[in-house]
Amino acid sequence: MKNILVLGASGQIGSELVGELRKIYGDSHVVGGDINLNVSCELKESGPYEYLDIRDTEKIVTVIKKYNIDTIYNLVALLSAVGEQKPQFAWEINIGGLMNTLEIAREHKCAVFTPSSIGAFGPSTPPDHTPQDTIMRPTTIYGISKVAGELLSDYYYLKYGVDTRSVRFPGLISYKTLPGGGTTDYAVEIFYEAIKAKKYTCPLPGGTFLDMMYMPDAVKAAIEIMEADPSALKHRNSFNVTAMSFDPEILAAEIKKHIPGFTLSYDINPTLVKIANSWPNSMDDSCARNEWGWKPDYTLADMTSDMLDKLKEKLK
Repeated sequence: MKNILVLGASGQIGSELVGELRKIYGDSHVVGGDINLNVSCELKESGPYEYLDIRDTEKIVTVIKKYNIDTIYNLVALLSAVGEQKPQFAWEINIGGLMNTLEIAREHKCAVFTPSSIGAFGPSTPPDHTPQDTIMRPTTIYGISKVAGELLSDYYYLKYGVDTRSVRFPGLISYKTLPGGGTTDYAVEIFYEAIKAKKYTCPLPGGTFLDMMYMPDAVKAAIEIMEADPSALKHRNSFNVTAMSFDPEILAAEIKKHIPGFTLSYDINPTLVKIANSWPNSMDDSCARNEWGWKPDYTLADMTSDMLDKLKEKLK
């Protein structure tokens, strides 16, 4: 049975990943770790939880030894929009934190999952059906840190034999936890506003296509890649994964099927537009499908229906 530590456990991905991992491996085998003091009761009460700062290697090592950890999910990161406001801090957390995690994993023989992102690509990357292996010249500190993170993870695998694995997540949509300052946040905010006000003002213009994924599929991908047969993996850091691609108009049209009076307007944010336009419209995830059987469960229609149902209940 695995003993797993999830760093960044209270974030958008971690808050749902921890629960799913505990269902699979048992509550006592999955430790949540985060710098956030205001974590949910569910996260703290359903299994072990530790206050952890990704920069405090001594404390992380203590937790590794305490729980006999053999697998680390490193989800700690400053996202794209926030990273542009604090580039030095983003580098410290995204790369400094990853280096700490990899060194700890090397010393204590742990496997490591660290998510990459569509942000790792840039304006010179082929935008449609972006290949698994292609030019990667991002123009944000977030994207640069993700490319560096992929290379660092591969380095630790090739030089030290650390079992590093990763996926490049698209924009993630969740009803449980609010997003934390990413360029694709509109695709979550729009659902809240559709229910509360039947209207939404979007910061990205119509025609801005981006890859997206519903959180249950993101959690599924993170677990499946770590369970995959290592002998089948030609790539490790990092696999393209996706589920759907849409622009604000397409998403709004899908919401209107459930909320007929919903209206969409625009107040364009040039910074977000610049970032979004540097990312792929759609990714080719055939390598993930072929090497470890990746397949998403949710279409745009499935996701929209479930998001609205769950949020209506949540917002009562």
